Amino acid sequence: MTTSNVPEIPLTDEGARWLEAAMERVRADAGTLAALFPAAGRACGREPVPGDPGWTVDEAARARLLLALPQTGAQLGETLFELYAHGDAAERLAVLRSLPALEHDSGLGDAGVPLVRDALRTNDARLVQAAMGPYAAGHLSDHAYRQAVLKCVFIGVPLAAVAGLDRRADGEMARMMADFAEERLLAGREVPPDVWPVLERHPTLLTRIHALIGEER
Repeated sequence: MTTSNVPEIPLTDEGARWLEAAMERVRADAGTLAALFPAAGRACGREPVPGDPGWTVDEAARARLLLALPQTGAQLGETLFELYAHGDAAERLAVLRSLPALEHDSGLGDAGVPLVRDALRTNDARLVQAAMGPYAAGHLSDHAYRQAVLKCVFIGVPLAAVAGLDRRADGEMARMMADFAEERLLAGREVPPDVWPVLERHPTLLTRIHALIGEER
């Protein structure tokens, strides 16, 4: 069964029994999650989820454990941050990818924003991409969202993977992209192709860029 934004996962009978029992334990006692969360990969597997690129089986299993937590709001946010802070890369990705489902089903509210901010301070493209999902698009301030999008361009996260860009790409973001493109061109470096669609929404900002490249795009 699919839960909110969490995909259906193929599990062996043993894996399915483990996950169901683990979810029951978490529902009864949130404190059991600290031991169960890291164990999900061993118990359920780590292969990609068929037909749902971006998710692995262990991430989806961990998301279900998070959704079983009997917590909401700030308390839930604190639990998530503890798991994220002490987890390995796979566990951190699972927490970040679970945020939209936790907002929808568990009343997370703004309590997940510190997680997104922490992920955006890293240079791990996987974490940054996972952080820039629907939750970030709905909760980051305009300034924070613009800075996050620019960071994606810097570290090579494709903007096609960034949620909410069509809605939130404003004139200020385009100005920041124009400044970035000009700096790259003046340094003799290539401008990442993801910059151009944002700039093309604001043609007046392209004037000085056209002068630098000597041709119309």
